[in-house]
Amino acid sequence: MLLVPGFMAGDQSLNVLGGWLRRRGSRTVGAGILFNTNCAERALAGIESRLRDLARGDAGRAVLIGQSRGGQLARVAALRNPDLVSTIVTLGSPVLDPLAVGRAVLGAVRSVALLGDLGVPGMLSRECGDGPCCAEFREDLRAPLPRSLRAVAIYSRSDGIVSWQSCLDPCAEHIEVESSHGGMSVNVGVYRVLASILDE
Repeated sequence: MLLVPGFMAGDQSLNVLGGWLRRRGSRTVGAGILFNTNCAERALAGIESRLRDLARGDAGRAVLIGQSRGGQLARVAALRNPDLVSTIVTLGSPVLDPLAVGRAVLGAVRSVALLGDLGVPGMLSRECGDGPCCAEFREDLRAPLPRSLRAVAIYSRSDGIVSWQSCLDPCAEHIEVESSHGGMSVNVGVYRVLASILDE
């Protein structure tokens, strides 16, 4: 099971979720992200490498769980590697409109992009949003998922950070929970949904 953190967060932000999954008997690995601000294509290279290692180790298809921007990255990684993934679960991930976020988060995105434009390593840039850099990623984010891949989009109308409507991936089963955006990875309702998915 591969866990992908949200924007400006790292693998450690999903430690509680990972611990709960391990106690249930799942093997979990992080995405190798310290601070999720990188260009999407560069971030995906690392995620896909971890995914290949995980699939080799388990000799089976993996489950991907991504929170917020992590869900966008997980979706594209799954689309590009359908033979390695059985299920993808997104937690409050605005896959229909990546910038359907609150004003404060949009300001943070612009600040990170400015740093990227200035050449600071590990930062996305404005080109990632509308240039050739991440054009394939943007296209894949909207592309239909293969039928062999189970997709579940968990969202909350009380999210407070992203527009819940932007989380309704047309290729996924939609499940509503009561949660804040940041709290989804530690939410009892989310854990109940994950348990039902993983126990099937």
